[in-house]
Amino acid sequence: MARPTAVEASPTPVVLLHGFGGSIDHWRYNVGPLSDRHPVYALDLLGFGATEKAPTRYSVDLWADQAYEFWQQTVARPAVWVGHSIGSLVGATLARRYPEAIRGLVFLTLPDPALRRDLLPPPLRPVVRAIERLFSSPLLLKPIFYWIRHPERLRSWMQLAYADSGSVPEDPVEVFAPPAFDRGAAGVFCRLARASSDVEFCPDVAASLRQLEVPALLVWARDDRMVPPKLARPQQFQQVNPTLELLEFDRGGHCLHDERPDLVNEAILDWIQRRVDVR
Repeated sequence: MARPTAVEASPTPVVLLHGFGGSIDHWRYNVGPLSDRHPVYALDLLGFGATEKAPTRYSVDLWADQAYEFWQQTVARPAVWVGHSIGSLVGATLARRYPEAIRGLVFLTLPDPALRRDLLPPPLRPVVRAIERLFSSPLLLKPIFYWIRHPERLRSWMQLAYADSGSVPEDPVEVFAPPAFDRGAAGVFCRLARASSDVEFCPDVAASLRQLEVPALLVWARDDRMVPPKLARPQQFQQVNPTLELLEFDRGGHCLHDERPDLVNEAILDWIQRRVDVR
């Protein structure tokens, strides 16, 4: 389901793509400030938020196709796409497949599935893949999902996603918990767990960045424990595409846009003015 949050007209629309487990509501502290200067749109990626928990094969390509269809029907002019985590992968894929929809890209962390594969010695990769598929069985994952979706247990996971969730005015669990109780949510969780271990789940990130012909900004928090910059090495993306601008914050976790929205909103607006809306 797509729920537009457009406001006043502006030369450059902004479209927001949430991360894993997120929804439109995860942009609660960003939509207002960004919409002071740009029309802002957001959508729930299929399987998350208020969308149908469809029994389909999930992939970044699937979400990119969904985002493009949303763009065709609702935005219909080149936009700055702001992605968080998996949403960043969708944005990068969208730019490669549908460049007519892109005027600029903002990545709020950019997890690269290929990095984990590259760290494994080639002889071990089929073994690890077999183990991953074994542990992604619905018989094992569904009970885990039903247990962890309880708000109090989910709050413990938030300690990984947020460097200081106590600094967020509204409880982050209020964003993540409700969709987990939707019909079919457990099935989506199992399908995502299995799909994410497949090579086909996400196109090559480096190849997508190498083909970029629009301005791009990569924002990362040094305290991100879910995609630690020491392992992800965000500087590698600049080596692939030297035009990519990298901005690192000393404080903040994986959900930096929700934890420190004032800094993120200011950074996005400043970058759009400098790099995208240049006349």
